[in-house]
Amino acid sequence: MLEKIIDIVKRAGEIVLSAEDVRAHTHTKTSAADLVTDYDVQVEAFLHRELLLLLPEAVFYGEEEAEREDPTEGWAFIVDPIDGTTNFVRGIGHSNISVALARDGEVQYGVVYNPYRSELFTGSRGRGAFLNGAPIHVSDLPLSEGICIMGTAIYRREFIGPSMAMAEALFRRSCDLRRFAAAALDLCYVACGRAEVFFEYSLCPWDHAAGGLILTEAGGKICTFEGDQPPLSSRCSVWASNAVNADVMGEVLP
Repeated sequence: MLEKIIDIVKRAGEIVLSAEDVRAHTHTKTSAADLVTDYDVQVEAFLHRELLLLLPEAVFYGEEEAEREDPTEGWAFIVDPIDGTTNFVRGIGHSNISVALARDGEVQYGVVYNPYRSELFTGSRGRGAFLNGAPIHVSDLPLSEGICIMGTAIYRREFIGPSMAMAEALFRRSCDLRRFAAAALDLCYVACGRAEVFFEYSLCPWDHAAGGLILTEAGGKICTFEGDQPPLSSRCSVWASNAVNADVMGEVLP
């Protein structure tokens, strides 16, 4: 199953890499910060078709879907066709396709693919996490020697204050801070030891479902700010870290 999902995701990546004049194909959704491109829609349509051919009994829970079925019962594909859309529009080259396959509310497979760097992060429940086929594991660095990645919850401006307060608290205790603007890759960067901590106040299931499994299979931890497992059917806060820094969240929350 994983290999078949990977093949579909890589083919979707070809659509991303072939994109031309992206700004001319860009539209706003809820605000100037909430963008969608014709390529997001095209990639999601491709994934919808190909993934359901692979597993017809599954539901499809995608970012651009107007109506979404419950992803917590039976098999469900949870999909972000282009995570990091603003990066995509601006030509930054740091975006990904994220596909998770869950069963009864528990993610079984995760694939996060950055076609710009040909980096494929994968995970299967109980079978480990990988980058381009090589096993990956979180680092063992404490926060004092670590890198923090933050998300800014751009669609929920009420979180600007607490996001910046938490970022400052982490920045003061760590080596440095990053903001890459593609949550699935942020989780994978913690999974492979490129960073030690990631947080964001408001993420959707397609932002964290695949990356969250990859992170846990790599020995990391992921939870909401309340300490719960991130839900697969609603927005939530996310704290992700290596095992060493799992308890830091309680010390830096505003």
